[in-house]
Amino acid sequence: MKIRKTNFEKLLIIESKAHFDERGVFIESLRQNILKDAINQSINFVQENIVRSKKNVFRGLHFQKTPCSQSKLVSVQNGKILDFVIDLREGSKTFGESYSINLSSDNNLSLFVPADFAHGYLTLEDNTVVSYKVDNYYSPSHEEGIRYNDPSINIQLPVDKELLIISEKDKNFPDFKWQTTIK
Repeated sequence: MKIRKTNFEKLLIIESKAHFDERGVFIESLRQNILKDAINQSINFVQENIVRSKKNVFRGLHFQKTPCSQSKLVSVQNGKILDFVIDLREGSKTFGESYSINLSSDNNLSLFVPADFAHGYLTLEDNTVVSYKVDNYYSPSHEEGIRYNDPSINIQLPVDKELLIISEKDKNFPDFKWQTTIK
């Protein structure tokens, strides 16, 4: 497992090595000690979610408000996604900026997303399976989101908006008020 830093503090790309043999493939996707050294803190994942989606599904941009904010480790078990995060950490050098990366079952990359980031992704293939571990339990009363086409974040989706499949909840998230805190 190799860790690559991004220009966002504690936002990390994790590259897992695949070991192939006649039985199939073995991938070590997480080592707590390596992650702890990279972010200088312990992470205790308490919940894992698995999502299967059709091509052109956009999920997000979601986040949990304090005290239920979540760090995530996002991986793709099958297919491919374009993953997006927005830094919501007031005082951060990258506050309000977005980052995107292609994650797939072929490239064996995962993304560690620190707490207080909004997160979403676009599926690029049918039958895409995404798993993500979180370090805090989901709390419906602390869930928030940012509308995917909020002009202030200006994320670029490589598909016509008419082809997007988005839940009503995600379509109706408000534009993000950058002057407000997520706490």
